Amino acid sequence: MCDAKILSQKGTSVVSRCSECQCLFIWHHNLILSFTPDQFIQFKNFTIDLDFGDHSFPFPDGQERVVMRTPVNDIQLTFTVDEWEDFHVAMDEAIYMQEIYALVDGGK
Repeated sequence: MCDAKILSQKGTSVVSRCSECQCLFIWHHNLILSFTPDQFIQFKNFTIDLDFGDHSFPFPDGQERVVMRTPVNDIQLTFTVDEWEDFHVAMDEAIYMQEIYALVDGGK
């Protein structure tokens, strides 16, 4: 596992980056999603297009959750409305922090 530095944390969503390989990681509950920088942007853009109201339904515990399909049909991610909002804020902040690091690293 890379020596990842946290770029952003909002609620249960944490985004980190390895300074050596530049991989980005989204940590959410018991999941770790790994991306190259380009894949991270593509994933973020994909999630923007998912409207919570159009892709959510009540779970057995009574909470409304959005269901996000993955390329593997048997694997889907679910988020409450608060988790969904935190997830997006964490990704937005991570992109902002990457831009700051790029400016600092480019200035040396």
